[in-house]
Amino acid sequence: MDATVKYLLDETRIPKDWYNIVADLPRAPDPALHPGTLQPIGPADLAPIFPMDLILQEVSTERHVAIPEPVREIYRQWRPSPLVRARRLEKALDTPARIYFKYEGVSAAGSHKLNTAVAQAFYNREAGIRRLSTETGAGQWGSSLAYAGALFGLEVRVFMVKSSFHQKPYRKGLMETWGATCIASPSNQTEAGRRVLAEHPDTSGSLGIAISEAVEIAAQNADTNYALGSVLNHVLLHQTIIGQEAIEQFALADDYPDILVGCTGGGSNFAGLVFPFLGAQLRGGRRVKAIACEPAACPTLTRGPFAYDFGDTGHLTPLVRMHTLGSAFIPPGFHAGGLRYHGMAPLVSLVQELGLIESRAFKQTPCFEAGVQFSRNEGILPAPEANHAIRAVIDEALRCKEEGVSRAILFNLSGHGHFDMQAYIDYFAGKLEDRSYDEADLQAALAELPKVAA
Repeated sequence: MDATVKYLLDETRIPKDWYNIVADLPRAPDPALHPGTLQPIGPADLAPIFPMDLILQEVSTERHVAIPEPVREIYRQWRPSPLVRARRLEKALDTPARIYFKYEGVSAAGSHKLNTAVAQAFYNREAGIRRLSTETGAGQWGSSLAYAGALFGLEVRVFMVKSSFHQKPYRKGLMETWGATCIASPSNQTEAGRRVLAEHPDTSGSLGIAISEAVEIAAQNADTNYALGSVLNHVLLHQTIIGQEAIEQFALADDYPDILVGCTGGGSNFAGLVFPFLGAQLRGGRRVKAIACEPAACPTLTRGPFAYDFGDTGHLTPLVRMHTLGSAFIPPGFHAGGLRYHGMAPLVSLVQELGLIESRAFKQTPCFEAGVQFSRNEGILPAPEANHAIRAVIDEALRCKEEGVSRAILFNLSGHGHFDMQAYIDYFAGKLEDRSYDEADLQAALAELPKVAA
């Protein structure tokens, strides 16, 4: 039996720990600040919306954090996820590059998001919480938390960004199948939502607005906690199971990636793949080129300054230092709904500041072109978010062809696009627009950044 097949069938190979890159960074991350006092927050400030186990993970400096056995038991439903060599795509591109992808679409929810949803639901259940509130962009996170909530007997309320709510009705149906309630955001159910609707009644919504609504619900109800699908340290921590598996799988293939690629909205799937490789590099291992890919209509890493900002539009969350377009920035509606966030994970932002990664922004039409090319060769329909990574992979593979150099390229295929067919229908009908943000709106949002000394 092939060694890779044996690996996938061996459930004992699922990592026993998550990896924390903070332990290997040359400097400590900047502290989160209280939204009222602008002073560094402590565990007590987060206790109203998070269980203590997750709070401790958020500030941990330990290199490894043990994965609870009940979480590993559920991971066995789909982990280890496959590492696949995209040989047909290589042949179609006539490239000497060796293209690999880590396929996270094999989870029940169809994306990487379940890696952290299961962990968060477990810790909340252990803390005696009965309900979770959250936001979702494209619906992958909302679906994942809905399923995790069903596994651990938790009620889940999901505020889904309005543009995606209408674009992706089947995601709503999936959440409801698993027992969650899905609400278009902004809504009339929260003060934060009503305030936005009063000022912008026709808004398409944003992740920042949806976060405000979800946090408000959690803060007002003692039996409810908030769960976030990206951005925060503990969320990125849970996703590192992806990169850890990939390192072991590459060893079985007797290869190692030269280039790592992932799409970035809040940063969790990118960090999940890349951070374990960067950690190995920081400890003296082989150097890698890591590329974060984002939408040109919401170019957080490529346009946003590295500054303290709120994680939500309603200014209910702590301030974190990150690349940001301003918490008031509302990007135009486009089909990669999971990438429509004004900020970037503080740890992803920091590793870019340290020169450990680079970032690129892409318009959605060439991304869909790349996704279709990938699907016609490899048979998997990618989520619109993942198409951004595939665009960069194809560009890098063609560069290898031009230079006559064989390099190993690894990307995270973060989820499938089975619930995103309208996006592909619009693409084939020529209806997709490469929409851009309004520069004046961006500058206005940046002008409202909190005045905090770095």
